[in-house]
Amino acid sequence: MRVVIAGSSGLIGTSLVPALRQARHEVIRLVRGQPKAPDERRWDPDAGTLDANALDGADAVVNLCGSGLGDKRWTPQRKRLLVYSRTRSTSVLARAVAQQGVPVLVNGSGVGYYGDSGDRIVTESSPPGAGFLANLCRRWEAATEPATGTRVVRIRTGLVLSPAGGLLGQLKPLFACMLGGQLGDGRQYMPWISLDDEVAAIRFAVENPEVSGPVNLTGPAPVTNAEFTKALGATMGRPTPWVVPAFALRTALGEFADEGALVSQRALPTVLEQHGFTFQHPSVEAALTAAVTG
Repeated sequence: MRVVIAGSSGLIGTSLVPALRQARHEVIRLVRGQPKAPDERRWDPDAGTLDANALDGADAVVNLCGSGLGDKRWTPQRKRLLVYSRTRSTSVLARAVAQQGVPVLVNGSGVGYYGDSGDRIVTESSPPGAGFLANLCRRWEAATEPATGTRVVRIRTGLVLSPAGGLLGQLKPLFACMLGGQLGDGRQYMPWISLDDEVAAIRFAVENPEVSGPVNLTGPAPVTNAEFTKALGATMGRPTPWVVPAFALRTALGEFADEGALVSQRALPTVLEQHGFTFQHPSVEAALTAAVTG
C-alpha cells in the first residue's frame, strides 16, 4: 500500500513511518516546507493546498497533525491554535481524499472526547463529555465529514508511553530524582498505551477494511494515577512518597490541570479487541518496562 502521512515528524509519526516501511508499505510524508527527499510532498494546510501529485496512487492517508496540548499554558490564543491546528489540517485532507478517491483516512483524535468520566467505563459508543478538550475532539472528528466515499477511522488516542518523550519524558527525570508522586487524590483513571501498540494499532486500522469510525487507542487495562505512579516507581526502582495537591497543579498548569492531569477517563479499546487486535503490552507494567528500559 502507498500510505501518505501528515504529522510524520511527531512522537508517533517518527515511529509509524519506519514501522510501515518494515511492513513493506510505501510511505509518502507531507511537509510544510520545500521537499528535500524523494518521499516528501509539500502541502500548506493554512492555504488549503497540496502538491498536485501528493496523493497520487495513495491507498490511505494518516493525519497526526496538531499542536501539543500540554506544551504551553492554555491562554485564549493557545486554545484557538489547538483547535485550528487540528480541524484545519483535517478538513483539508478530508476534502482531498474525497476528490482523489483515496480509500482510507485514519485521522487523529483523543480520549479527551469523553471528558471526565470518573470511574465509569467508556467505549467508542459512549457519548461525548463536557469541557474544552471534549469540544475540541468533537470538532476535530466532525472535520472528517467531507471525506465522503472514504473509510474514515477516528483514532481516539490515550496517553502514549514512549521512551522518546511525551508523558514519560516529563515524568522520568522527576522519578529519577525521587520526586515522583501521585497527582491529586490519585483516583483518576489514566488511559495509557505503549508507543509500540499505538503504532501497531494505526497500522491495523490502515490495513483492516472492517475497522471504521471511532477507535480507542488505549491499553486494555486502564489504571488509576496512584496505580500508575506505583508501577512507574517500581519500574525505575524509585520510591514514590509524594502527593502533588490538586490546587498546586491548578496553580502551575492552569486549565490544563483539570482537563489533562486530574481528569479521569477509564477508556477501553473495544473496537480493536472486537476485530482481533493483539496488544504487545497488555499491562501498564509491561508498557512501562518497554518504555523505560527499552
